[in-house]
Amino acid sequence: MKKIAKMSLVVALLFTGISTYAIDGTSEFNLHVLKTNGKLITFALNKVQKANLAIYDKDGTLIYSENATGKDGILRTFSLEEFPEGTYFLEVEDNVKRAKYEITIKENALLSKNAISSVYKSGFAKNSNVAAR
Repeated sequence: MKKIAKMSLVVALLFTGISTYAIDGTSEFNLHVLKTNGKLITFALNKVQKANLAIYDKDGTLIYSENATGKDGILRTFSLEEFPEGTYFLEVEDNVKRAKYEITIKENALLSKNAISSVYKSGFAKNSNVAAR
């Protein structure tokens, strides 16, 4: 009986460790900040092959834009050396949603790991039923 209890505990800990390590797969794409080094930011977009990347200043002025592609995801490194201190926004848009991430530049650049806003485009839902009266 003790062996079964010990084995159950080991299995429970193993599954807990696996589930906490797994990448959150609840959204269509996930942005993962891989590293920051001074004003150099490297991030990856999982689950997306095509996306529009844009950087805006705090007033909403477009500073940079590109159409990025990747076979298994998108990996980008941005050098923000020329950017003055302040708050900027990275906007990522694919065919399903648009998400906005905050970039703070002081001595170093910092990209938020979680989106500050996320908007789904109309018409993307699959198998959705809406009842109307």
